Amino acid sequence: MIKRSVIVSVVALVVIQFFHPAKNENGVMTDKDITRAYHVPDDVRKVLRRACYDCHSNSTVYPWYSKIQPVDWWLNDHVKEGKRHLNFSEFDTYSVKRKAKKLTEVAGTITDNEMPLSSYTVVHKDAILTDAEKTLVVNWARGLAAQVADTVKKL
Repeated sequence: MIKRSVIVSVVALVVIQFFHPAKNENGVMTDKDITRAYHVPDDVRKVLRRACYDCHSNSTVYPWYSKIQPVDWWLNDHVKEGKRHLNFSEFDTYSVKRKAKKLTEVAGTITDNEMPLSSYTVVHKDAILTDAEKTLVVNWARGLAAQVADTVKKL
């Protein structure tokens, strides 16, 4: 009975290797990207790309283990969830009110050490933000949120 269960499990693991979700690898930066729609200083842009864009843009850089199922499905769900909350590649499609809210949330999640997720930084050590990087991104996000909110007030 155990032998049969092991065989069935191995066969199932082999079969699922042939089924992969579509990759989040657009690679084309459109005018809707936050870095095209708003001023993003180079140092902030580098931090966003290194620590945020894999889950919060249309351009994920996949690690080698993403080719293994069921890890690929888990990563795909994780990226979809991240983009559902915030997608820097589509940022300029958001309403002005939503943009201000999302930027405020960026500052809050970084301040509260909620982002980047620890499950991500365990493998992506370069995504761990220094205190200086946190301050840099938080100050930029708060400043841009205020600028965007002023636009709402003028409307």
